[in-house]
Amino acid sequence: MNATFTSGKELEKMDPVFGQLSFDNHEQIVFCNDKDTGLKAIIGIHNSVMGPALGGTRMWNYANEWEALNDVLRLSRGMTFKSAITGLNIGGGKAVIIGDAKTQKTPELMRKFGEFVHSLSGRYITAEDVGMETKDMDTVREVTPYVTGISEEKGGSGNPSPITAYGVFLGMKAAAKHQFGSDVLEGKKVLVQGIGHVGEALVDYLTKEGAQVTITDINEERLYNVAQKYNASIYTGLDLYTADVDIYAPCAMGATLNEESIHKLKAKVIAGAANNQLANETIHGKMLTEKGILYAPDFLINAGGIINVYAELAHYGKAEIMSKTENIYNTTLEIIDFAEKNNCTTHQAALTIAQNRIDARKLENNKL
Repeated sequence: MNATFTSGKELEKMDPVFGQLSFDNHEQIVFCNDKDTGLKAIIGIHNSVMGPALGGTRMWNYANEWEALNDVLRLSRGMTFKSAITGLNIGGGKAVIIGDAKTQKTPELMRKFGEFVHSLSGRYITAEDVGMETKDMDTVREVTPYVTGISEEKGGSGNPSPITAYGVFLGMKAAAKHQFGSDVLEGKKVLVQGIGHVGEALVDYLTKEGAQVTITDINEERLYNVAQKYNASIYTGLDLYTADVDIYAPCAMGATLNEESIHKLKAKVIAGAANNQLANETIHGKMLTEKGILYAPDFLINAGGIINVYAELAHYGKAEIMSKTENIYNTTLEIIDFAEKNNCTTHQAALTIAQNRIDARKLENNKL
């Protein structure tokens, strides 16, 4: 899941790890440093009740180490609930590498990172995330078996982005069915914020369905290329949160749903691939509900990627990957129904269902 950054003054008042706002009884935090390659990484293992912690590695040019720590804590926690809500027997973990993926990533750095992963003896299994490619996971695989998302040529499940986008698309359709009375997105105005690998694949699905797609991204060259490829509109307004759209799909970094943006939103459905979209889960989830905006929980609908890479561990094929991903549609409807019946937010509903599964497994384990 994605970062909610805290100011330097606030961070100075906290203890380095246990005092972090994002710390949620994490089992293990590993700081990795290698002078020769320049590697500076943090691995977060949140919960291993359901199994070894599985989650991707993100390489990002964080402003400081506090931001990186906050990000890995939030992301690893999110992976725990993502796997649990999706019905996978795997725990939650994540890793971040501090640096510019375009200029500082080298095969040597990736191999050294792989050695740190290997030192955990399978407690953490990595995969690709922002700033990473399938070929990077192939490099990590040279030094450790505890990696997924490797290329299909090497026996892996390949790039998880298209499957992630497919799950988001289905979660969006389920939310639309509840909010608009139909899951047909033809004619619906959808704003996709962030057109990386997943965002572009989502644009493809939406375009084929006949949605009116508007896109925005900080990379102008990519923005224009994707707009031309899919005949999508480029958002040219001053404030994208005020855009006159039916559906807002955040697919970039997290925390875009906050005090300021929620007041402006005109969209009636929020369904995107970004992790940690709510800056504050409790406050901002409730604000969306009060405003009548239906939020499809990010850690549920973007679970296609983890389903895809988990296939390498559970040894199932493409047909089951698609079947498990398609079930995101049904689970989204179940969560919306649970939220209404229990008078809670959809985010809280998803967390509750996921936590119940973890608690049941913990009870089982304790009996053994």
